[in-house]
Amino acid sequence: MNIVVLVKQVPDTWAERKLSDSDKTLDRASVDVVMNEIDEYAVEEALKIKEAQGGEVTILTMGPERAVETIRKALSMGADKAVHLVDDALKGSDAVQTSAALAKVLEGLEYDLVIAGSEATDSRMAVMGALLSERLGQPQLTGARKVTAEGGSVTIERQTDDGYAVVSASTPAIISVVEKINEPRYPSFKGIMAAKSKPLETKSLADTGLDGGAVGLASAPSQVVEFSTKPPRQAGQIVKDEGDGGSKVAEFLASQKFI
Repeated sequence: MNIVVLVKQVPDTWAERKLSDSDKTLDRASVDVVMNEIDEYAVEEALKIKEAQGGEVTILTMGPERAVETIRKALSMGADKAVHLVDDALKGSDAVQTSAALAKVLEGLEYDLVIAGSEATDSRMAVMGALLSERLGQPQLTGARKVTAEGGSVTIERQTDDGYAVVSASTPAIISVVEKINEPRYPSFKGIMAAKSKPLETKSLADTGLDGGAVGLASAPSQVVEFSTKPPRQAGQIVKDEGDGGSKVAEFLASQKFI
């Protein structure tokens, strides 16, 4: 079974993330970057399916040159090869534009499953599975805590607030996973060394056939218009309860527009 895993390089969640003053996009150059945590679970699930059924695992990433670091980590975990979509014209693309670019690349790949993390820690939108499903005309099975792939079909247990739902579809299909699905493996020294020689294909925007005006910050359907930095933390306000403590707390919350 051939599987494509979508991974994204994101700022470390422990770092202080901020927006760039120049274009109001996420400032990635000023912080350490890592593989999106939930994408590690997607890589692990793909590797488990491959180990059980055979086939190949291909990593697909859209991002700047620096994203090669994340690709190499996925390859060192055990993926077979990778495709890196990199082009300056893609900078500032939102989720809708990103899905258009990724869909074009996927159209040129052979796969039974596309697996991704349920969301990225830098955007928290959790929409890529649905967007790719719509663009490719393939079923989506999102929020998976368990995946069972057999022959030409795939079944998942979709995580819900009060349990799970069983969802099945024919392949090819788009799957997103949650962190409860498995425990990602650590890359071994042998895997790290082997990753350096695994195939890595680089594609530009022109290779996708997309027009440059369809992607990038200037034409992004969603943009940050204005932002301000969080003010320094101030001393708290002490409320002395003299029989009217509840009212004072309510007044404070109302003044801060919490109620």
